[in-house]
Amino acid sequence: MALQGPIPVTYQMLFPHGCYIVGEVEPVKDFDASTNGRFVQARDKHSGEPVWQVAVMDGDPTLKPAQKTVAVKILSPVQPVPPTATPGMPFTPVLFDQITVTPYVNAAGRLSYSIRVRQMHAATTTPAHRTPAAKEGQA
Repeated sequence: MALQGPIPVTYQMLFPHGCYIVGEVEPVKDFDASTNGRFVQARDKHSGEPVWQVAVMDGDPTLKPAQKTVAVKILSPVQPVPPTATPGMPFTPVLFDQITVTPYVNAAGRLSYSIRVRQMHAATTTPAHRTPAAKEGQA
């Protein structure tokens, strides 16, 4: 099969209604290398870069509450800085670039997806009003 490893997707495919940061950017723990009292940050097995994580809320109004929040892993040599909060908005809209998803079966036996990105930046307009270039994550 020609398709192997992480599957590249666009922001518009993954979050057609936009997404919003609802947590802090944190390092992902390497559970195999970490010991009691010694934290080791996870590294991407393909690029070797440190892995960071941020919780985002999907803007899709049809999702059930339990499906709205997902973790997005960011591959970056330094801790990514979230966009500045938008005045008057309860959550900060965000865009991601160079997105891949990796399907896996979770502990409950259900299909899940690991989302990895290379860049995070501010969303300048609402998802429905972005230009075609912005829909591809090049805002």
